[in-house]
Amino acid sequence: MSAGKKQAAVTDSQKNAKARKTHRVLLCSGGRYESHANAQVRATIMDGLEDCFGKGNVIAVHVTTAAAAIDTLKPTLVFAMGSYLPESTYYGEISRAAKKVGAVTTFWATEDPYEQDAHYQISNDFDVIFSCDHWGHHFYQRDRVFHLPLGACPKLHYVPIDRQVEKTIDVLFCGVAFSSRKEVIGNLMPVLQQLNIRIIGPGWGEMGVGFSDARIEKQQLIDLYSRSRLVLNLGRSLHFENKRFMISPSTPGPRTFEAAAAGAFQVFHEETYELRRYYDADEIPVFSNRDDFERIVRLYLNDDRKRFEMAKKAQERTMKEHLYGNRILQAVEYLMEEKLL
Repeated sequence: MSAGKKQAAVTDSQKNAKARKTHRVLLCSGGRYESHANAQVRATIMDGLEDCFGKGNVIAVHVTTAAAAIDTLKPTLVFAMGSYLPESTYYGEISRAAKKVGAVTTFWATEDPYEQDAHYQISNDFDVIFSCDHWGHHFYQRDRVFHLPLGACPKLHYVPIDRQVEKTIDVLFCGVAFSSRKEVIGNLMPVLQQLNIRIIGPGWGEMGVGFSDARIEKQQLIDLYSRSRLVLNLGRSLHFENKRFMISPSTPGPRTFEAAAAGAFQVFHEETYELRRYYDADEIPVFSNRDDFERIVRLYLNDDRKRFEMAKKAQERTMKEHLYGNRILQAVEYLMEEKLL
């Protein structure tokens, strides 16, 4: 790119950033059937919106009061997010109120594809739909549907990697014992039984030594990351309404980006290559069976230097590309391309 084109690009970026500060944004969320993990995402998305539009220009309200807030505040953009279950959710009312004041409406479905059969709740009410799942976003049967993965928040998740912390745990996993996760752990048991493991979360305690039903708070989890050599990343199988197409989740969940920001060395279980859209093989290794996992254990369990280098790369990639600020900017770019903003 020539110097003149580079300068023009910088100028356009500055103009766009200045223009964004003139918009008032209403963030609404709070559906009843959100998972606990994605309910925590709301605050981090708020931070991303504030980074993009300016701190005083973003107001967050619950879905039950959003219509009245729109009438009073007259925002430029109504940014709804979360779960679109159940039928008593007020998103249709929110959309109608937004149209009355001329606001652009978007919905970020952060529970896809686990609720896909119920997307009729929002499919015709919003100008743009963002889906957190790459495969699931193809099933809305309407235009202006874009893939927008979840991410990490620097305030909540970033921790400098401390190489002096003693690694007292060989393999860590924290999360609910969904059936898909139990199946994976069961297949890995011949390897895990030889290691010092901590598998923590509701439903695991019955499996014996190294397993616990405890619930871990965010700060405790980050501390466990720092003391673990390998952190398992296993997807979930909690489907609320996903029987029509039985869509398999594809995009990594928010825990992937959060753990990378915290400096964890992750070992990712996957049946597709979707992770490679976000991280390279020298940042997060993947496995799909016991042989793959055993190979990873042999390569990395006792190689502190290699694990540090890879975790550092994944952390740097996350802080550069996978924060909620990045996601919101991407959403705004879609809206500008569609000439809605």
